[in-house]
Amino acid sequence: MSRTNCCNAAQRHRIHDALTRPIAPLSPLRHCALMSDPITLPFWLLSLILVFAGASFLSHFLFPSVRWFFRRRMERAVERLNQRLERPIQPFKLMRRKDMIIRLIYDPQVMEAVVEYARENNVPESVAFQCARSYAREIVPAFSAATYFGFAIRVTRRLSRALYKVRLAQHDDLPIRDIDKKASVVFVMNHRSNMDYVLVTWLAAQRSAISYAVGEWARIWPLQALIRSMGAYFIRRRYLSPLYRRVLARYVQMATHEGVTQAIFPEGGLSLDGGVGPGKKGLLHYIVSDFQLDDGRDVVFIPVGLNYDRVLEDRVLIAAAANKERRFRVRGSAIFGFIARHLWNRVRGRFQSFGYAAVCYGRPISLEHYLRATPAATTDDLAATLMAAITATVPVLPVPLVAAALSGAPASDRAALDATAEDLVTQLRARGVRLHLPDGNIAQAVTAGLETLLLRKLVIADGDTLRIAKGEDAIVAFYAKSVQQHLDRIQPATAPEPTVCLTLQSPTET
Repeated sequence: MSRTNCCNAAQRHRIHDALTRPIAPLSPLRHCALMSDPITLPFWLLSLILVFAGASFLSHFLFPSVRWFFRRRMERAVERLNQRLERPIQPFKLMRRKDMIIRLIYDPQVMEAVVEYARENNVPESVAFQCARSYAREIVPAFSAATYFGFAIRVTRRLSRALYKVRLAQHDDLPIRDIDKKASVVFVMNHRSNMDYVLVTWLAAQRSAISYAVGEWARIWPLQALIRSMGAYFIRRRYLSPLYRRVLARYVQMATHEGVTQAIFPEGGLSLDGGVGPGKKGLLHYIVSDFQLDDGRDVVFIPVGLNYDRVLEDRVLIAAAANKERRFRVRGSAIFGFIARHLWNRVRGRFQSFGYAAVCYGRPISLEHYLRATPAATTDDLAATLMAAITATVPVLPVPLVAAALSGAPASDRAALDATAEDLVTQLRARGVRLHLPDGNIAQAVTAGLETLLLRKLVIADGDTLRIAKGEDAIVAFYAKSVQQHLDRIQPATAPEPTVCLTLQSPTET
């Protein structure tokens, strides 16, 4: 036998003995020693283990307790808040956002639209469902009572007071007080400026939490999250996808049916000429099409008229009207430049007055009463009725009054201007138009309006002659439009319904 075979045989014997030899049990002390022996791990692996362990502890033990604690505090705060609000916050508005999204996308009408969308576009229903889910996530707000009544109200109050000196007019009771508590309230407003959101949010803060319909302009970070937490929902005004329209319609209908107080701008955008434009029936159609006369919950529209002595976006809007293009963009440099100039003028004590702003509330219009009185009325008829009510509610302020007086006679002296303004006031009062004049004095109103126009160099005083500055006819006509529209509308046969106004006066120039 060779040496190699002997070595192989010896190795096989040793392996066989090792496999067949019984293993002696470890003693308890030896077993403990093995369990307590140190194990060496890389630092990155230890870090991962600790991170996952901490995340598991937080998600299973700490976060539920913290969420429950803050949820209970929020519920108690909302209970106290509802005791002082004339229109309490509805449970639907306080739902968690993910629960509201699930409720919306699994709505039978939305699911029917998903199936139809999948069939028309030849895509799987799962793909269509994901589209509906993305639309719902885009539309549905994430209302926070703390953000709305804490942060938002403070910001709107301070911003308004930074630009205006706030005071209430002689009538300060809103018509919302006498509306049935079960009814859904919808504020319908003319859209003069983006300051509309600020003024109405603040002035209605003691009465209700308003949910706005906001356009695409606000879908930018971080404004999007803030607006959504205030209860606003985003809409794509020109997006014609039937699936998107169905998801949006069902959200608006759900919110209306659950009694959420809403605010919409039926014009669909800012006024480009200074007047109240025709109404668009999109959101109105969603509300009316789902309304049931015998459902027990009415929908009440409150016309709101807003007007300003100075619209911050006036030149941008006039340029858009000249270009016949409603889509317009304001450069960020222009916005920051305006803010910088405003702050610099305040620091130097040379702040230029913005004049007056006013918010007027008209007589509420019950959808139930309207449909019973006019059973053959269409959504277009309702939109026309609401826009006429809004137009009648828009107040007249000093700058629009002077602008209207100058539009009839581009060159005039002060005596002729006073006479023309007095004639306009007589006509407006006969039509029941709400006039906001300083101390009710026409001469003071002309002085206040003329000072603002002179400061902005829209009007030039050449000796005793007052004339519109060259190239500024369009902007003067923009402000005069809010007065002229009252003179152009057909005077009602009966006495006009009274309106309720809240007025804001800016600080005088130093």
